[in-house]
Amino acid sequence: MNRDQGLVTAFVIGLVMTFVVAAGLAVDGGRLVAAHVTAGDHAENAARAGAQEVTFVRLGWRLIDPSRAAATARAYLQSHGLEGDVHADFRSVTVTVRMHQRTTLLQLVGVGDRTVASTRTARLVVA
Repeated sequence: MNRDQGLVTAFVIGLVMTFVVAAGLAVDGGRLVAAHVTAGDHAENAARAGAQEVTFVRLGWRLIDPSRAAATARAYLQSHGLEGDVHADFRSVTVTVRMHQRTTLLQLVGVGDRTVASTRTARLVVA
């Protein structure tokens, strides 16, 4: 009996697994990067929407109304079906958006779904 019998099969299986992992990193990694960019865009848009809730302009002050700003930013998130946190004060609105991204090829090697988060802040600029 030949001692090398089955050696090529093990090599091919190892090679196929390597290709699956490499493809998974490329495909699912790209999806994670895209989800992070999308989360950042939504966080920025929600923060900008909230920061437009300026009050006390007639008194000569330009301040963000924190409660209205937070409500506006949360309404933006809700209208887009997103999860996130909102913090607003008189000078800025900070929004963190969390998105869940499913993996496809990486699930074959035990890497499950991932959550990406992005935080953006819009500040009031008084000129």
